[in-house]
Amino acid sequence: MPSNNAVRRDNARIDIAQAHEALAAYLSEQLGGQRVVIERSERLSGGAIQENWLLEVRVDDSPTPGHQRWVLRTDAASAVAASMSREQEFAVLRCVHQAGVKVPEPLWLCLDLQVIGREFFVMQALSGNASGFALSNTAFTGAQRSALCRALGANLARLHQVTPPHAGLSFLPAPVSDPVQGSVEHYRTFLDTLPERHPVLEWGLRWCELNKPAALAPCLIHRDYRSGNYLVDNAELTGVLDWEFAGWGDPREDLGWFSARCWRFARPDLDAGGIGALDDFLAGYRTVSALDLNAEALRFWQVMAHLRWAVIALQQYQRHQSGQQRSLELVLTGRLVPTLELEILALTRGTCA
Repeated sequence: MPSNNAVRRDNARIDIAQAHEALAAYLSEQLGGQRVVIERSERLSGGAIQENWLLEVRVDDSPTPGHQRWVLRTDAASAVAASMSREQEFAVLRCVHQAGVKVPEPLWLCLDLQVIGREFFVMQALSGNASGFALSNTAFTGAQRSALCRALGANLARLHQVTPPHAGLSFLPAPVSDPVQGSVEHYRTFLDTLPERHPVLEWGLRWCELNKPAALAPCLIHRDYRSGNYLVDNAELTGVLDWEFAGWGDPREDLGWFSARCWRFARPDLDAGGIGALDDFLAGYRTVSALDLNAEALRFWQVMAHLRWAVIALQQYQRHQSGQQRSLELVLTGRLVPTLELEILALTRGTCA
């Protein structure tokens, strides 16, 4: 998960819009010398931790000359230490693409800092809208909502078929025997560093210690699989984005994160990411996975999701307060904590085992 440690990466940075010539030369080399012209570049919205740039490219001298739409992904000026490197993220993307997960196809990885002053990779651009607020406000039909939720569930289950050990993912930290307790202790340690107290979060952490289920066999999890991190075009899932926090873990963590109330945006009544019914999402998951869960089984993991998001929100606020990164967005993120605390209390129902 993100930590409070922001890493400045400004040395020798080159603005993408000013690096078309160098980028075109690099892309031409990857294509065996075919002439490449970058006709337009545009920084895409979002990306406080990583930058995403749409590249509209013309490729000449190829068997099928024409225009391409690629996305260049690189570090933002202020990155988070817990985020994996672009080389590692590229490896994860390649692995899950080969496993049949709907993601942008990874094309090329560049570790040569002479090109734009930082590492980057290029992937295929996908069509669609990723905005959680926009998607939850879209007037999908009932059939479209059901089909989209099933597709999202099946796609997540395909990801969870990737298990350790995996030769292409040897850089990932080994799975731990009790990931819930590890997370609880990590969150509690962070809370202890703050000048103010957060008794509701402490309550939630203790509740999780007393109510944690037995761990399942680890698999590859996304750790941010939610509305806002996948693209939808014409009511169909086109791909899942933002893999920088992937790692080995309990598959129920992803399921709880996706269904947590904090990620339902404009439709808190739709418990599958503000898009549709949880039953449809879980039905899609079961078409690929033997793991059979219901809403009650996910309640624990939704508590964990709200605790994690509350800690992240506090960490983001601390980045602003400490002067590491002055940002209104980080301040507003910190303001989410009381809402998350209310949901933790509602989910735990004021009881302890």
